[in-house]
Amino acid sequence: MGSWLARSRNIQYLLKRNICFFDKTHSLLHANSSYKTLPPYETPHGFCASVLSFRRSESTMAGKQAQADDDDGNQSIEFPGGRVGFTTEMDFISEVTDKRVPCYRLLDDDGFLISGTTFEQPDRETAARMYESMLSLQIMDTIFYEAQRQGRLSFYLTSTGEEAINIATAAALSPDDIILPQYREPGILLWRGFSMEEFASQCFGTKDGRGKGRQMPVHYGSNSHNFFTVSSPIATQLPQAAGVAYSLKMDGKEACAVAFTGDGGTSEGDFHAGMNFAAVMEAPVLFICRNNGWAISTPISQQFRSDGVVVKGQAYGIRSIRVDGNDALAVYSAIRAAREMVVREQKPVLVEALTYRVGHHSTSDDSTKYRSVSEIEQWRSTGNPMTRFRNWVLANGWWTDEHETELRGTIRKQVLKAIQVAEKTHKPPLEDLFSDVYDKTPSNLQEQEKSLRETINKYKQDFPADVPL
Repeated sequence: MGSWLARSRNIQYLLKRNICFFDKTHSLLHANSSYKTLPPYETPHGFCASVLSFRRSESTMAGKQAQADDDDGNQSIEFPGGRVGFTTEMDFISEVTDKRVPCYRLLDDDGFLISGTTFEQPDRETAARMYESMLSLQIMDTIFYEAQRQGRLSFYLTSTGEEAINIATAAALSPDDIILPQYREPGILLWRGFSMEEFASQCFGTKDGRGKGRQMPVHYGSNSHNFFTVSSPIATQLPQAAGVAYSLKMDGKEACAVAFTGDGGTSEGDFHAGMNFAAVMEAPVLFICRNNGWAISTPISQQFRSDGVVVKGQAYGIRSIRVDGNDALAVYSAIRAAREMVVREQKPVLVEALTYRVGHHSTSDDSTKYRSVSEIEQWRSTGNPMTRFRNWVLANGWWTDEHETELRGTIRKQVLKAIQVAEKTHKPPLEDLFSDVYDKTPSNLQEQEKSLRETINKYKQDFPADVPL
């Protein structure tokens, strides 16, 4: 399952063969598999792939069992759902495998290409824009985080250490693909043109913010950018993504839904519901799990006993891959290939991106209470996703130190100005609290608004004075 594209450093080598998820140790795709091989096809950017297509096993024996030989002469028996081989030996499936699913990687820790790699290289303009966007995200996060610590914002969380997943994924997708984020994906909005002013307006809850102050800071959303509004409850976006994807399929769109979650989200029931729905209905959704090692203070060792998240796809019949989430080049290449499969075959794919959350979970968290400072600093310096990608674009002659120095100053000024403007902008009027849900406001909401206004008039000293009534 996860070892297609990851069993070798040569992506083209694998894509020219029948894509296989697990080797024989994992007992997938052997002779009596229910997969068949489609004719090779040429992808838009040159990859040639023979794609495995799932064939539903349908029982033709209603109400009784029939013993017979399968194609290899092995004995099998008919059950609802299809024919299955049988054995007289009691053999339990092991809870662990001999080897972990490998991780697809292109750049080493210093940002140099691993020898023998073949991949679709982004052009100069795309690569430079990817690093520029990673830089913008990092600077924006730093300044907004400091603003919260100064008491100017109520809440914030950063993407520190996960910039590559944000930006490389955004670069590999189509603008028509619909994003259902968790909450650590502002880089996708940044890539799609969401301005610093829009980020600041949402975080400060101004009248100009798309959410009109109804959401917590960093709970962004933008219909024009195909970006669903962030929802605080964990993993609720995953079954929603399966539904969104199925609607795209019904409409014949050449686009997919892209749903993000963290490793902690995979412990929610919604993760399993979303995966199973997407697999059974063959919905074109790309599930991306940012496995950053920590679900707030819960380490992955206490989150699951499986080999991470990538192996969970097989249980639902979903093709999967594990990728180095700190390698922007590998993320770009894997997501681009995965998206092509999802859109072309109209079926889901699961991507597990291994990374590390360098920052605190949020401004409400002090991660040094459950992990050491030395561990954090080691990850900050070793294999840093931005340093690795920067070294690669530098080596290609697509970036200079002088350009970066100038750009850092420009971005910093943009973010500071956006915050200053947002702080002076009026809050949304009280009536916006009750609008935008119904075409015509129902009587119960009218009564609630009337009651709230009466309460505010009675206890004016207890309500914010900057909210227009």
